[in-house]
Amino acid sequence: ILKTLNSWFWWENIWMPINCTWADFVDRDGLVFPKPHQLYATIPYAFVLLIIRFFSERYVARPLAKALGIKNVRRVKPQPNPVLESYFRECSRHPSQSEIKGLAKKCNCTVHLVEKWFRRRRNLEIPTVLQKFQEAFWRFSFYLTSSIVGFIFLYDKPWFYDIWQTWVGYPFQTLLPSQYWYYMAEIGFYWSLIFTLGIDTRRKDFMAHVVHHLAAIGLMSGSWCGNYVRLGTLVIFVHDTADFWLEAAKMFNYARWEKTCNMLFIIFSIAFFITRMILFPFWILRATLYQPTYYSTTPVIAYFFFNGMLLTLQGLHLYWGYLIFRILKRFVFLK
Repeated sequence: ILKTLNSWFWWENIWMPINCTWADFVDRDGLVFPKPHQLYATIPYAFVLLIIRFFSERYVARPLAKALGIKNVRRVKPQPNPVLESYFRECSRHPSQSEIKGLAKKCNCTVHLVEKWFRRRRNLEIPTVLQKFQEAFWRFSFYLTSSIVGFIFLYDKPWFYDIWQTWVGYPFQTLLPSQYWYYMAEIGFYWSLIFTLGIDTRRKDFMAHVVHHLAAIGLMSGSWCGNYVRLGTLVIFVHDTADFWLEAAKMFNYARWEKTCNMLFIIFSIAFFITRMILFPFWILRATLYQPTYYSTTPVIAYFFFNGMLLTLQGLHLYWGYLIFRILKRFVFLK
């Protein structure tokens, strides 16, 4: 069954134009093509990024937070109690008064001690400002580095200025070393974010982030297999160039530098609406939805898959754009 599913998944008509086979994508005559098995390397790269994250948070973010006046608050741990711990995890974090009395009798202690235990146990679940600062610093560092490196990789490429060039010579477009590392680092980064979902700060848009990370990995991996690498690098660049402004605003918000935070958030909002509401739908989506019809009269199945994923991302952009608009509205009208 697995062998049959595998053969269906890699059927040529799904991934590439008609009359092309996987044999056509063997490296030859100086042409190098992306290979699906190379994506396995993104998992080890993700763990490398996690190691880099650990050291950057510990030896760069913490001293920086201290310099900005953010203190490391140490919370008091409650006394070990298997009965209360089991109830906290399996039943309720906020037991009623009658439940507290029952637990007090069961543990042979006072109601006040049970209330105190649950209060301290709940406090342990709340991330400290320092933890939030460290997470924002890591994302800021990666997105800023990715944006700078992405610009260096793309500024001299013709498809950076003329989107039609992304389809010239397709599907026999050679893979550049810069494109390989750009993809590997980006996919590895999103894998690392998925690996740390359980320990990172859980926010209100948690599920939106999960969908975004999975869609990003699926989209980049699929575009790698179908050799849509030129368009893929543009999608990555458009997304990363706005995100580091938001993470910088978060960092100064945690440090209570209100004016700096507000200024950075306004810059982020402008960058977000330019990249996600203008460039992405009217530049990237136009190139993926409309321009392929000039190069092939019979769209492959991957055409619908990739555009479906891109439209999913645009739906998330609209959702986050709505949240950003609400914050700006409060900022302008409610001071």
